[in-house]
Amino acid sequence: MKRLLGKLIILGVLLAGGLAAYGYHWLNSPLALPENGLRQELTRGETLSHLTSELGAQGILRHPRALRLYARLTEQTGVHAGEYHLRPGLTTRTLLEQLNAGEVVLHQVTLIEGWTFAQALAALHSEDTIVAELKGLSREQQMARLELDVAHPEGWFFPDTYRFARGTSDVELLRRAHRIMREELERVWSQRADGLPYETPYEALIMASLIERETGAPWEREEIAGVFVRRLNRGMRLQTDPTVIYGMGDRYEGRLTRRDLRAPTPYNTYTNSGLPPTPIALPGREALAAAVNPAPGTALYFVAKGDGTHVFSDTLEAHNKAVREYQLQRREDYRSSLQAAP
Repeated sequence: MKRLLGKLIILGVLLAGGLAAYGYHWLNSPLALPENGLRQELTRGETLSHLTSELGAQGILRHPRALRLYARLTEQTGVHAGEYHLRPGLTTRTLLEQLNAGEVVLHQVTLIEGWTFAQALAALHSEDTIVAELKGLSREQQMARLELDVAHPEGWFFPDTYRFARGTSDVELLRRAHRIMREELERVWSQRADGLPYETPYEALIMASLIERETGAPWEREEIAGVFVRRLNRGMRLQTDPTVIYGMGDRYEGRLTRRDLRAPTPYNTYTNSGLPPTPIALPGREALAAAVNPAPGTALYFVAKGDGTHVFSDTLEAHNKAVREYQLQRREDYRSSLQAAP
C-alpha cells in the first residue's frame, strides 16, 4: 500500500510538472498568426471571452478557455476595447498583457486652423474609425449632445492632430478639442497686453478667428492683429472680407461683389461696427497669441498682394494706391470705395 501510494505521489508530481512545463510552453509560444499579423477589434461591451473565442475559432489561439482561466488566476481580466494589431511573434502571455495594457491601434484626424465647425465635423465624419453620433442632428441637437457650456460652437475647438482608438465618437473628440481650446484661451488671456478693445476671453477668441482667416503668412499675424486693434480703438469698422463670407454662408460662390459687402448680416464688418457676434473659424495657438499681444505700429489698413502676404498702410491714400497696384485684376474696386467709411 505504501509502495502504491508512493508511486501515485511520484505520478502526481510528474503530471504536475508536465502540466507546468506544457503551460509554460503554451504561454510563451508564438500564436499562429499570419505573416503580416492580424488586426482584431474588441468592441465596447465585449469581454476577453469574446476575443479569445474568436481567435480560437480562427485557429490562432490554442486553448482559449485555459487563457481565460489563467487571466482570472492572475487578475488580468481588465481588457480594453479597441483595435489591436497582433504582430507575428506575439505569444499567449504577451497577448494578454497587450489587452490589459490597452495597447490599441491609434488612428489620427487633423482639424485645420481656419476651418469652420461644419468643416471640422465633416472631417470627423469622413473617418470610418470614428462613431458619428452627431451626424444628421440639428445644430441645437448637436450642442445638446456635446454638453458644452457655450451658446455657439464656432471657434471653440482647438485645431490640432488628434490620435484616437477605433470606436471613439465625434462627441469624445470634440470635447477633447474644446477642453484644449479653453486651456489655450485661458493661458493667452492671462498674458494679454494692456489697452485691448475687448473685455472677455470670448472676444479675444473672436478676434483670433479673424486673424486666422485673414492671413496665410504666420509672421503677419501680430501685425494683422495690430491693425484690427487700432481700428477698434479708434471706432473704425474692421471691414474684413472673411466675416462677410462667413455671414453669406452657402450663398458665397468664390467671389465677393460690392453688393455682398453692403448686404446686411450680423457678421458683415463693412456695415457693422465692432467684432462679429461669434468666431468665424477655428483659431490656432499663434492666432490666439496674436489677438492678445498685437504688434505695435501705426498701420490702419492692409491689402492682399495675392501671394498670401499683405501690404500695410497708415493712410487711406496709401492704402488705395496699394489696392490699385495689387487688386487691378478684380472687376470691382470695392475696397477703395468702402474703406473710407469708419
